[in-house]
Formats: sequence, structure tokens, C-alpha cells
Amino acid sequence: MSLPEVKLSDPKALRGYAHPLRMALIGLLRQHGPLTATQTAERLGESVPNCSFHLRQLAKYGLAERVPGADARERPWRATAHNTSWDDASDDPQVRAATDALSATQLALYTRRAEEFLARRADEPAAWRAVTGFADRPLYVTADEMGRLTERIEALLAEYDDRVTDPTKRPADSRKVTLVQLAVLTDPPPAEPPAEPPAETASPHARPVAVPGTPRPKSVGPTAAETASPHARPAGPTAVPATPRGGPVGPTAAEAGTPRGGSAGKEPGGQP
Repeated sequence: MSLPEVKLSDPKALRGYAHPLRMALIGLLRQHGPLTATQTAERLGESVPNCSFHLRQLAKYGLAERVPGADARERPWRATAHNTSWDDASDDPQVRAATDALSATQLALYTRRAEEFLARRADEPAAWRAVTGFADRPLYVTADEMGRLTERIEALLAEYDDRVTDPTKRPADSRKVTLVQLAVLTDPPPAEPPAEPPAETASPHARPVAVPGTPRPKSVGPTAAETASPHARPAGPTAVPATPRGGPVGPTAAEAGTPRGGSAGKEPGGQP
């Protein structure tokens, strides 16, 4: 099945959603909603007016909506969809700047969630410690191949979507797991070689003319990188060897390459 999704495309909406509390509120509504502003404030440790304000902002961007409550004093809120997505391939500079800001906020939340998990990981059962953690794997693929790989991963994960919307389909010993996809290009794009000037067509009978005062060209030696000391540290980031999956802890968050998860420009679930 395919989970309901809200796609943000307006730069104002994208910037408006790039707020940690708003993301936390949407996650809370998706997992436990409908909830009133008072109930969200209690769960998140925030003030009621603050949560109420940000819920209204989320409604303005089509991410939350009011629903009938038990009484007329305070109507609860619910999320309008289970997923939020946005276009990372836009050519509009305003959209690209807004999506970059949103992705940065999202990454900070994922990092905090991973740190919270690591802090309590030692208390988890051995069976769960064996199948959770971080790993990375280097891939050499084209953009088209990466797109097809992401589609295959999403199709695999979609087999469990019915458990998100219907709690009765969750096995008794199941637990909520957040899979985060982090597909990053390790190296910057290759520099394009400089265009060579068009070769001049010389007459086969022309003789070279010596120009007085013109120095003879010197031979070009090796580049600075080729003559660097073997003990010198590189200026850029060092390469991190791939870490095989299945280790008890795995590499650090900074070393993690591409954990399995949603697609770039997509917030699967968005739950805290």
C-alpha cells in the first residue's frame, strides 16, 4: 500500500516546515493523534500557547487540521498525511535554498534521535542490539541507477506500510524502528577540463620566426600534490573505509554512509 503524503513545493511552506518543534508536532500527531494543543504541550514539554501557534502554522501549510472533539472548548488536531515530501531537483534557487534548510533541520533531528538511541542502547535486549545501529557501504552508480535502487528499497519497505495505519496488523513483539536513508556523494563533482584553443593551421612552407626577448618555455614539473611529503596530512576529509553490516555498534554517525530508509527529499513518517 502507499501511505498518504503531503508534498511541499512552495518556498514559504518549505521554510515554514523547517522548524524542529513543528516537525516534532507532526510526528506526534501521526503517531498518537488526534491531540489537543494542551496534550501536545504535555508530551513535548512545551507551553500550550507555543504549541497552539505552531499547530496553526502547520495547518496553514496543509500539514495539520482540526477535527471534532469531545466538547467545544478545545478541538484536537490531526496530521493530514503520514509522509511529507519535497522536490530536491528544482531549478528554482528559492526552492533549492528552502529545501536545503529543511533537509538541514531534518538531519539535525535524525542525529539527535541516533544519539538518544546510543545513550540507551546498552539496555536493549541482545536480539535488538544485533539488528540495529549504523553501517555504510560505498557504491559506484549512475544517477539513474541510484534512482532505481531507491525505488527498490521503497518498494521493499512498503510491504510494512499497513502496520503503520492499522495497529492490529503489528505482531505482538514488534517495535517501532526508524530507518533513515542518507545517500550522500562522497566526492565533489569532477572539474571540467579547460577548453583548448583552436589549433592554428600553419602553412607547410612557413619557417619559425624567432622573436627577440621572448624567453624559452620551461618544462612543467609535477604538481604540488605529486610532490607532497608522504607524512603530510591531506587538506580534505580523509576517506573512511566501508564498515560491514552486522557489527554490534557500527561506525559513528559521521562515518555512516547509506543506511536503509526513505528517499532523499522525503520524510518517512516524520515521527519523533
